Amino acid sequence: MLKTIALVSALALSTSLGFAAQDVVHAVEGTVTKVDATAKTVAVKTADGTEHTFHYLGDVTVHGSKDVAKGTVNGVKEGSKVAVHYTVEGSKETAHEFDNIGDDGLKATDGTVTHVDRGAKTIAVKTADGSEQTFHFTEHAAKDTGEDIGKGTEKSAKVTVYYTEKAGVKTAHFVKQIF
Repeated sequence: MLKTIALVSALALSTSLGFAAQDVVHAVEGTVTKVDATAKTVAVKTADGTEHTFHYLGDVTVHGSKDVAKGTVNGVKEGSKVAVHYTVEGSKETAHEFDNIGDDGLKATDGTVTHVDRGAKTIAVKTADGSEQTFHFTEHAAKDTGEDIGKGTEKSAKVTVYYTEKAGVKTAHFVKQIF
């Protein structure tokens, strides 16, 4: 019975999020070990030692770095700490977005999730000083966080939100759960 409920819940969640199988976006955090502009690849090593080689196309974007042109990975350098939003087709991992989450990259806020609104693509986080901040998701961050929400971390999860701020609007590019 519990398996049936879990299966139905998972199916309902995946249907409500409206992600087709080929559109499933994953995210990984790590350190850039190699950038090959000729082959259009970036190698990233995660904390557990896994090495990913991401291919990128003309739709790739980079956040948290200066002097970046769409379709390039300028600003992503060896040693950069990044979050990569990517899709998988067969064994090929294709990066669509690199977020520079190092000290010289995106702004970061730690806190506890108080509310997630999937329809409005927002997340509210209560910070250590007691204030509550609301962030709007990028499309990729909404999909990544949607996976976490499906695993039951919708409320009370401790997170770090990596974001940009423009005209008073905070946009979350990557949300990392803190254990």
